[in-house]
Amino acid sequence: MAKTIKQSSNGTVLEAKGVYYRQLNEQIRERIGQGEKDITLDGVNGQRYIGGGLTDGAVITINGVPGNDLGAFMNGPTIIVNDNAQDGVANTMNAGKIIVKGHAGDVVGYAMRGGKVFVSGDVGYRVGIHMKSFKEQVPVIVAGGHAGDFFGEYMAGGILVLIGLGNSDKPVAGDYLGTGMHGGVIFVRGKIDEDQLGKEVRVFQTTDEEKATLSTLLEEFGSDTGADMSAVKVEDFVALKPFSHRPYGNLYVY
Repeated sequence: MAKTIKQSSNGTVLEAKGVYYRQLNEQIRERIGQGEKDITLDGVNGQRYIGGGLTDGAVITINGVPGNDLGAFMNGPTIIVNDNAQDGVANTMNAGKIIVKGHAGDVVGYAMRGGKVFVSGDVGYRVGIHMKSFKEQVPVIVAGGHAGDFFGEYMAGGILVLIGLGNSDKPVAGDYLGTGMHGGVIFVRGKIDEDQLGKEVRVFQTTDEEKATLSTLLEEFGSDTGADMSAVKVEDFVALKPFSHRPYGNLYVY
């Protein structure tokens, strides 16, 4: 069981070091169920599923590196990670916000349906895969650094933003960018070579409406993560969009 280090009107601090992930998550749910709105977890080291399935508007601050599926199926809370995060952040998340003040692993935002994920640093492979939107539900992922291959793979809706801060010697994104994409938009800062793209997307100049949306997101990202955004301009971004909403239609009879 996680040990309570401090409890006050400002929230609760729990020591998570050495605590089995199931016990830690049970205690988080129990405290939120009792009306707790602010929980800090110290000493987190790979515990999975933190924030998974929570529907309350609580704020969970994590000191340490959470394990896979952080915020999976989450529907409302805010999670702040003062370090790196592993794979599967925001898996099928429906609402809320996750802020990672470091790097994140693969498949960030898998099948994400709403809410926002801000990652200060780099992200891994297949970020935003199968993201989708519905009416007012528009999921957003903003990565401050670089991304691996298959960024935005099979994306069906939402917004991906890749800023490319940090190491300028490597491409801002890997190969197969937007492969299978048939909805949403990917904003990438800098030059994208045609051979990096999936065959379903093309590079477009950003519209005035897209620039306004992007400007708001970049301001929010900088405020939440503390990233230095002084050199980042909306004019430096291009928009990647699918040119077909049914890219594999010729593979089916109907």
